[in-house]
Amino acid sequence: MRAVTIPESGSKRKLLDAAEQLFADKGFEAVSVRDITQLAKTNVAAVNYHFGSRDGLLSLVMMRYMLPVTEERLARLEAIERKWAGGGAPLEEIIDALVRPLVGHMEKSELSERLFYKLLGRIFMQQADGLPAPVEALLRQVPERFTRAFSKALPTVDSEDLIWRMHFMVGGMIHLLTHQNMLHRPARGASGGPSMETTLSRFIRYSAVGLREGVAAEAPVKDVPQATFDF
Repeated sequence: MRAVTIPESGSKRKLLDAAEQLFADKGFEAVSVRDITQLAKTNVAAVNYHFGSRDGLLSLVMMRYMLPVTEERLARLEAIERKWAGGGAPLEEIIDALVRPLVGHMEKSELSERLFYKLLGRIFMQQADGLPAPVEALLRQVPERFTRAFSKALPTVDSEDLIWRMHFMVGGMIHLLTHQNMLHRPARGASGGPSMETTLSRFIRYSAVGLREGVAAEAPVKDVPQATFDF
């Protein structure tokens, strides 16, 4: 995977930081070039000068966050497959490899925790409407690898059913990222104020139960499904 070069200072960095903040808070479609340049205190022409277009800026914002997340996801999955060579890895470990990089890279971001998770959630949601070509090519590496791993861990689950179970799980992940703060008020504080690590552990347990529903303790091996799910 190619590295993403981020300037340390200057108008290009100001534009990138402003775009990240606005995209995370308001969504990709709601933010105009003028919104970005006003926050960055630069002129409108600076976006085309530094990024070629608004889409070029959007692509760099997405790549900046998704490249390290994707690399870590695949590295974690490879480590798990080596550890459990010859058999299916535990379901919880596969789910952990998929979602933990989202949490780990938050600490390296200059965005607040709330905006960081909202930005990642919006990137995943954007897949249904199309992503910039470089980002789509990057994310395409993840679905096939994880679909095969889940299929190997759940050999008795029908291929079509597995795809839907994964769809529900990823939908829950997106909702968690983009709406993590919305539960406190309707729950009247009963949801507590857990750390993201605690919430992640809950999500992994919940997802594993849903993916494993109806699966017997012992199961014969079956063919890996050909379909893949984008996440």
